[in-house]
Amino acid sequence: MHRHNIAVLLGLLSFGAAGCAPQEVRPAFSSAPTASVQARGETHAVATTDADAADDPAIWRNPADPAASLIVATDKKAGLYVYNLSGEVQSFLDAGRVNNVDLRDMGAAGIIVAASDRIDKASPKLALFRLDPATRTLTPLGKVPVGTGEAYGVCLYREGSKLTAFNVIKDGTINQVELDLSGAAPAGRIVRTMKLATQSEGCVVDERTHALYVAEEDAGVWKFDARATGAAAGTKIAAADGVQIVADTEGLTLAPEGDGNGGYLLVSSQGDNAYAVYRLSDDSYAGRFRIGAGKFGATEETDGIDIAVGDFGPNYPGGLFIAQDGVNPPRAQNFKLVAWDDIRKALGL
Repeated sequence: MHRHNIAVLLGLLSFGAAGCAPQEVRPAFSSAPTASVQARGETHAVATTDADAADDPAIWRNPADPAASLIVATDKKAGLYVYNLSGEVQSFLDAGRVNNVDLRDMGAAGIIVAASDRIDKASPKLALFRLDPATRTLTPLGKVPVGTGEAYGVCLYREGSKLTAFNVIKDGTINQVELDLSGAAPAGRIVRTMKLATQSEGCVVDERTHALYVAEEDAGVWKFDARATGAAAGTKIAAADGVQIVADTEGLTLAPEGDGNGGYLLVSSQGDNAYAVYRLSDDSYAGRFRIGAGKFGATEETDGIDIAVGDFGPNYPGGLFIAQDGVNPPRAQNFKLVAWDDIRKALGL
């Protein structure tokens, strides 16, 4: 349950006990300047209603026909959706309780999709699938054990032909798992373990600089060396200080620019329905924005986010940003689509 929802519930219980008029409990909004953009599209709502269900998206860009790109997204109560850029459901796979999702195009091995499998909360798994862009469907490849505890976040890291998964356990443990996709079923081995102090989830890797970013919900964003030979200790680069980020610190995604370390890290500031932006070149703060009310509605209590730069057709010519919408009445939760050009313009990037 989101922290805001818990606060509302406690407020209602207090009202019942005191017999006073009910007062709506709102999250503490940041005092920092926050730009506003509007979504240009949205996905159909997930089928699970009256629940915190939609969670995390991953974008596959079709290089031959960018407007035919696809979105893979989780209903963490039920499975995985494949959407087109119009937000229409192309397929659904009953994969059970999968939380976060990421994907990589591995060439001859196909487009590999990885999801954190929390069906057994004591024995986390990494569920692997192959995305077929022609049929727009997912084929299960198998599951790989990734330690102990509740599976929560996941992000992939590609070094040449090698594919590694970072699996974030709910207690803040980060297991780095080297994957082997050459056999009839996928296999993996834990090559390194890192640890944050409290509950953590979102993660993303900048493959140009071998930098791993992980969100510790109450604390902020940490940066690690993604290489298996790197140090296990990380550096906090952004704090959940109630200004730049209002806890929970949730989804992370990267908008790289160029071959060096240019571009931006985007962070879901879930506590005040906003997104903070940091420069990858020096980890400096660049601003924050919200997705405001418009044709497709605002976003609130966002968990997962993803961005892909480049041409995605006439609606998203400079790149596509997707955010989970935790409050989407009268329908169930869904995902909002925003043009990266609109965000850059709003923040003067």
